[in-house]
Amino acid sequence: MSTLSGRILVTGGAGFIGSALIWALNRRGHTDIVVSDFLGSDEKWRNLVPLRFADYVEADAFRRQLAANPSAFGRFTAVFHLGACSSTTEKNAGYLVDNNYSVSKELAAWALGQGARFIYASSAATYGDGAQGMDDVSEDLGRLRPLNMYGYSKHLFDLHAQRSRWLERIVGVKYFNVFGPNEEHKGDMRSLVDKAYQQILANGKVQLFKSHKPEFKDGEQMRDFLYVKDAVEMTLHFAEQAPKAGGLYNLGSGQANTWLTLTRAIFAALGREPEIEFVDMPGVLRGKYQYFTQANVAKLRATGYERTMTPLADAVRDYVQGYLVPGKKLGE
Repeated sequence: MSTLSGRILVTGGAGFIGSALIWALNRRGHTDIVVSDFLGSDEKWRNLVPLRFADYVEADAFRRQLAANPSAFGRFTAVFHLGACSSTTEKNAGYLVDNNYSVSKELAAWALGQGARFIYASSAATYGDGAQGMDDVSEDLGRLRPLNMYGYSKHLFDLHAQRSRWLERIVGVKYFNVFGPNEEHKGDMRSLVDKAYQQILANGKVQLFKSHKPEFKDGEQMRDFLYVKDAVEMTLHFAEQAPKAGGLYNLGSGQANTWLTLTRAIFAALGREPEIEFVDMPGVLRGKYQYFTQANVAKLRATGYERTMTPLADAVRDYVQGYLVPGKKLGE
């Protein structure tokens, strides 16, 4: 039973995690939801079709109207700010700063001003190559060195929230490698599960990047893969069971797995023998590639989050068999 009540705002609500969050809210009986996003010309509007919500407002219009009148959309109990440019290869630094940093500052100040619970998407990309650790306990955020402009734009807001002492009252969630239904529109930013499924349909095999570090064999680079259904449960936890928690929190499975393990699980879900080909990593990625990520989720657990993370093979099977093969969205 959800303890959350009142009106809810979800920015980025047509996107991957945002639409999954609305799906989870709908399953709890919540429909008084305002959705904001940039629908653009891709297919993410399809994520919204099976979902129930009260209103949709384009993100730029929402921003303009709030700036002119902070009461334009009434009062909200909770604001889930998941809207951002999530491309790790985006080169337009000015766009990233405005979209991921400035908008976050404006929304957080507005939400706090009206007493709404504010939960926003930070990112594990703020940790860079992990040389400074990937813990969410240390308050020395200045030690972190993101590897790309996307990570830096997220890092800038974390720093601002800390300087402004907002982090005592708001929550920033650092998603690790999230995968699952409703990500098809993300193009190159889709998870390997979606990409591999399409490759298997096309030619029966999957391509993985070779390793360019001797300590990692090909395909044994490691990531913390998190099923989107778990990711949204963790996110909602901070509005339901831990409404007073503040600060930055890692959201991951807590377990690093290799790309080979993930790929074999995809073949297994399809009842096929693995066929894997290793290809050179593009030069543009080599200096910005994370070879190992693993979320320490002790801080999340300390807030009372008790759910078991879905085992990787089970999550992959649910995604492949329940959504990719039949071509379904969450809620259909």
